Amino acid sequence: MQQTASHNRQKKLAVINDFCGFGRCSIAVALPIISAMHIQCCPLPTAIFSDHTGFESFFCEDFTEHMPAYAGEWEKLGLHFDGIATGFLGSARQIDIVKDFLARFKGNHTKVLVDPVMGDYGKLYPTYTPELAGRMHELLRFADLLTPNLTEACILTNTPYREDFTEQELTVLCESLLKAGPQEIVISGIHLGDDLGNFVYSQGETAMLCAHRVGGYRSGTGDVFGAILAADLVNGEPLEASVRKAADFITKTILYTQKLGVPDTDGICFEEYVWELGQTTKEVAL
Repeated sequence: MQQTASHNRQKKLAVINDFCGFGRCSIAVALPIISAMHIQCCPLPTAIFSDHTGFESFFCEDFTEHMPAYAGEWEKLGLHFDGIATGFLGSARQIDIVKDFLARFKGNHTKVLVDPVMGDYGKLYPTYTPELAGRMHELLRFADLLTPNLTEACILTNTPYREDFTEQELTVLCESLLKAGPQEIVISGIHLGDDLGNFVYSQGETAMLCAHRVGGYRSGTGDVFGAILAADLVNGEPLEASVRKAADFITKTILYTQKLGVPDTDGICFEEYVWELGQTTKEVAL
């Protein structure tokens, strides 16, 4: 018997983040990766960039005024999302818009990943005001999975930043964050000598997952990491396995990018390997 047509037959993941036309970051990264992992990616832009802020010059259009009407059209269509992922927000007002979106679209089975993009290396990003950083905490109650880096975890818990946290101290950070609402936490990008660590807290269990650091800083690596975790969260993959998958994928694609001689500002050349993510994702029968 033929099924009635519906917008909600396929898994969908709403991604609330900026769109960058060049430089491989944010929505431009999330869309192909999430799609390769058998989920429809539905972007809600917070800002439109020609190229990201790591370049000397860029065009930017704030999308704040358009976000409510944009989301309102999705509500008219009766869209249901299996996942929602939040990233870069450009103003304190966008916190209210995202909270409203989550209140309207987070169903009983919707998984939410909150990436509290605020800063790195102990400092806020130039675009972030103290007001915006202070209000980021309001999104935590919606999160099933929270993915701060160490700087952001410190900001969210009012903890002085340093690079040499022990695993016991990272556990204390996570337990403090859990009180705000998240079910699971990954603190990413922890510098451990020649390695990078991702500290995972899930159901009372912790693990420091390490990978050898290759190359220097490249734009968009966190967005690749977050997109894989968001898709796996919707697909029901275990968190530790997802973190390992993301770290291995980033390492492989950075090595390939270095081989090509692509500038750091241009992100990582994942296109040659993105199909592999679909190979490791279980297809869902209709």
